[in-house]
Amino acid sequence: MSKETGSGQMVRALDWRGAFWVAAGVPPLVLFSIGGIAGTTGKLAFLVWIISMIMGFLQSFTYAEMAGMFGNKSGGTSVYGATAWLRYSKLIAPLSVWCNWFAWSPVLSLGCAIAAGYILNALFPIPAADSQPVLDWVTANLSNYTAETKAVVDYIAANAGTAVPDAIKAVATADGVAALTPAFRTWELVAIPIPGLGSLHFNSTFVIGVVLMLLILRIQHGGIASTASAQKWLAIIVLVPLLLVGLVPIVTGEINSANVTNLLPPSAAYSGQDGTWNIGGWTLFLGGLYIAAWSTYGFETAVCYTSELKDPKRDTFKAIFYSGLLCCVFFFLIPFSFQGVLGTQGMLATGIVDGTGVGEALGNMIGGGKVVTQIFVILMVMALFMAIMTALAGSSRTLYQGSKDGWLLRYLSGVNEKGVPSKAMWTDFTFNVFLLALASDAAGYFYVLAISNVGYILFNFLNLNAGWIHRIDSAHMERPWKAPTWLIAVNTVLAFVNALFLGAGAKVWGYENALWSGLVFAAFIIPVFWYRHYFRDGGRFPKEAYDDLGLTDGDLGERKAGMLPYLTLVAGAALVLWANWFFTLPA
Repeated sequence: MSKETGSGQMVRALDWRGAFWVAAGVPPLVLFSIGGIAGTTGKLAFLVWIISMIMGFLQSFTYAEMAGMFGNKSGGTSVYGATAWLRYSKLIAPLSVWCNWFAWSPVLSLGCAIAAGYILNALFPIPAADSQPVLDWVTANLSNYTAETKAVVDYIAANAGTAVPDAIKAVATADGVAALTPAFRTWELVAIPIPGLGSLHFNSTFVIGVVLMLLILRIQHGGIASTASAQKWLAIIVLVPLLLVGLVPIVTGEINSANVTNLLPPSAAYSGQDGTWNIGGWTLFLGGLYIAAWSTYGFETAVCYTSELKDPKRDTFKAIFYSGLLCCVFFFLIPFSFQGVLGTQGMLATGIVDGTGVGEALGNMIGGGKVVTQIFVILMVMALFMAIMTALAGSSRTLYQGSKDGWLLRYLSGVNEKGVPSKAMWTDFTFNVFLLALASDAAGYFYVLAISNVGYILFNFLNLNAGWIHRIDSAHMERPWKAPTWLIAVNTVLAFVNALFLGAGAKVWGYENALWSGLVFAAFIIPVFWYRHYFRDGGRFPKEAYDDLGLTDGDLGERKAGMLPYLTLVAGAALVLWANWFFTLPA
């Protein structure tokens, strides 16, 4: 166990390239929900990814300006933007940080759940229905089934018109697959229902996922420089083949134009049938944009490491800008090529939707044989490791800086001798053990994703508005890089577009209460902040929080923006509630 300190400091060990490599785990996030977005938006899926990525890239310029203002802070753009709200409400600032953290942190559990699925497929595969062992089992046991067998009777009742011999063969085949499936694949110690959330599954996926999280935790305890080095080599190994997957079908003419034209929303989620641009169709489209934001906006994590950059004034803008360009390439190409080759129906395959069959699909897209396909399966696991490494590095630093600024619990500010916020990392790990149990089946996976994204959209709304608030209230602060004023204005409009996505889109993912569950979790910051600020700190922020804004200790300064921030909050809340009422799923 590494030595912990409560007053240690981050180590300035990175240049912008190091921060870029740590953030290089963002492009593989496209693979987390590429099937889900295809299911809910149909032929519009690739367009959803492009629109979302363009929005994310534009928004990053506001974040880049704010990051340069706080060269001694860690934790990312939520921390830098939160300071803008501090004058207007002590609660809004920690809410922004909290929402950003609980949006990023679940990448650990979701990524490990998918990676565990790949490992289970490799080591404990479910036999195919037409495989020789299953056929042999059916031949040996077919005489045990008759027209009176309950399973056969139930099958015929559920599939009207099926002949008895066909029903017997179908039931026997299903039983053969079940009998030959390795026991560990279906093992589950216990499932615990949690009212309003789902069920915690302590199964084989959970066990493997916990082991993977511990491995990644161990790597990151070595320091940010070693993390960046590991990410660099992982990125080279993973992203180059992934780029080829995006390019090869376009170059070789494998894109079927019918798959990417006549763009209409589906008649219903996962129907695979074209619908119309009615309210239901727009709801599905906005739902796709809602969940895509969780991936496409994620490269803002490149500025999580400002206090670990050797030259933050120069490196913060470069880190986020080049990370954004990298993401543009992948989020444009991969969804387009995937959809162009596979089509909507192909992307609705179970393995694509839950993520465990994406590696095989990647191999098939470039015409690879069995060996190439297996290589891509291995690359998928490595890509998931990249995403998880990025998420743990960024989210733990958000907790760390939130603690240093007096918003979150004090113990989270402890670092080890490598300058790593290890206590925050262990907190992330503990939280994700719970989420992993919740996400260890397909239904829970998208529920966790939908809820966590409530926090991410809330954070983006607050942070994009923080850009113009800082311009008004903190005009005196140095800005090593300053965004064009027109772009700050555009991004303010995009803040409200994101609010529209939140109100309309959270309900699309099979959980009508996802918006409210996310808001409830966001509200958990109230008791956390109250305990830290009023009980532990006596109603005052640490001196550093005032110093960062160029203010006198205890004085939050003049509210030059007047009522505008409050009106912004009211307008945003009203838009979310209206969108949630107006937009409804297809009947």
